[in-house]
Amino acid sequence: MKKVAVITDTVCCLPVELVQKYDIHVIPIHIVYKGKSYRDGVDISPSEVYQIMRKKKDLPTTSTLAAGEFLNAYRQASQKAESIVCITLTSLQSKVFEAAMVAKEQAKEVIPNTTIEVIDSRAVAGALGFIVLEAARAASKGAELPQVVEAARNMMGRVGFLAMVDTLYFLARTGRIARAAAWAGSLLDMKPVLDHNPAVGETMPVARPRTKAKAVQIMLKLMAEKVGNHTVHVIVHHADELEDGEKLKAEIGARFKCAELYLTEFTPAMGIHAGPGVLAISFYAD
Repeated sequence: MKKVAVITDTVCCLPVELVQKYDIHVIPIHIVYKGKSYRDGVDISPSEVYQIMRKKKDLPTTSTLAAGEFLNAYRQASQKAESIVCITLTSLQSKVFEAAMVAKEQAKEVIPNTTIEVIDSRAVAGALGFIVLEAARAASKGAELPQVVEAARNMMGRVGFLAMVDTLYFLARTGRIARAAAWAGSLLDMKPVLDHNPAVGETMPVARPRTKAKAVQIMLKLMAEKVGNHTVHVIVHHADELEDGEKLKAEIGARFKCAELYLTEFTPAMGIHAGPGVLAISFYAD
């Protein structure tokens, strides 16, 4: 039996090979379409969600994970680990952390001998993924629960996330990012660049170029300012834009010293609010 199991959800955007290598338990977010609930990455793929969204009618939504789903995950993890750390996306944009905390209280009755820590990462997408990955790597080396939690918390202050939104239509519709929604009234042809700051747990628009090419260059400039000359760990994300995602990954590989460089699909749990066409970069520097 290992010492610590690591749990998160599909918002983390981690490559499948890393999830498998470090035995990370990933709970699928629910996508609701035409009254039916689908598990992200299990019953429906990200590309299928974005193809539906491109039609701009009968749009899918997301539903918050129930405490019972976390409790089931805790039960399963307790079969093979002495303790558990569950790391969720920022509580300022979701109630997932709240559900995980409720399940932690319920678990005291169901699996009383298993210690559970729940961490609000204050991060999103691959930035959350890197926090989860750091915890899982520590756990794989046999670290005790306090050390695994410390590894995750230390990474929280290091990760960054930048994204380019292809259209303001979906952000304006959901109002998820207030300032970007306000921009939609005057300049619908913008490709806004968003920056997520884990220190506050919020995503804010930082630039509003009119072309995708300009938006990508702004993201690369902002990333360069944040990481300097340090070696970087990067996950590039795309929302049904594989070719552009591969180009961005190649450009990052050419411009930066990368210890790790992956390309994954952007989680529909966020993409439902941001829309198809998103290109994003999650990263941290050594």
